[in-house]
Amino acid sequence: EYIDSYYFNQVEHIRFNSTVGKYVGYTEHGLKNAEAWNKGSELAQELGELERYCKYNAANHYSAVL
Repeated sequence: EYIDSYYFNQVEHIRFNSTVGKYVGYTEHGLKNAEAWNKGSELAQELGELERYCKYNAANHYSAVL
């Protein structure tokens, strides 16, 4: 699971969660930005990071845990 969170003044405003597959806003400002980011190129970048980093390294991390 890949999670990318954005905080300001110790309050989480936006989070990308790979399980959900999109940005989720937790504040009024975060909701507006999440809606815009889900329509723009930011979502494609996060999904690219999921493919590039997480899925590529999952087998290595899983074998290290075992």
